[in-house]
Amino acid sequence: MSGDHLMGSGDVWLPLLVAAAVTYAARGLGVALGGRLDPNGAVFRWVGCVAYALLAGLVARMIVFPVGPLAATGLPVRAGATAAALLVFWITGRSVLWGAVAGVAGLSLLARLIPPVL
Repeated sequence: MSGDHLMGSGDVWLPLLVAAAVTYAARGLGVALGGRLDPNGAVFRWVGCVAYALLAGLVARMIVFPVGPLAATGLPVRAGATAAALLVFWITGRSVLWGAVAGVAGLSLLARLIPPVL
């Protein structure tokens, strides 16, 4: 028995090569343009805004539509942990790390103090 039945007829190689080419082309373009971009310019500010927007969207989804073990906590627990995280985020000069630490600590504490939703 040959290994052909595992890999098919080689159909996987073309998409893999195309994906690699696109990935390395994007990286090469970033290297080529990276030295010309102003780190305090509009492009960098836009990228920062997009990153914060993605993070905010994911966190909002977890708060409003939780899945897994987070679904066992009530909305007041999740909202309280979010409030703690935002407060620490602003107090520490917009530190995402300390905001996340405060959110996890707040969620752990409030989940122990407020009974779970069944």
